[in-house]
Amino acid sequence: MNPFDALKRGELREIVMSSKEFLLVRDELTKRPDFKHFIGTARKGGEVCFIWSEEART
Repeated sequence: MNPFDALKRGELREIVMSSKEFLLVRDELTKRPDFKHFIGTARKGGEVCFIWSEEART
């Protein structure tokens, strides 16, 4: 199961990962046609939190 697909379907509220994990998935994430719907926020301690937005960011 791809966690980004689960987030898009509403099965997850958010995805939280370490900065190292993010670096491993970044290239694949940016290749997705729906990439701009995923909103990532850096958190204290190096975590990255992603949520899904119905509206694509600009």
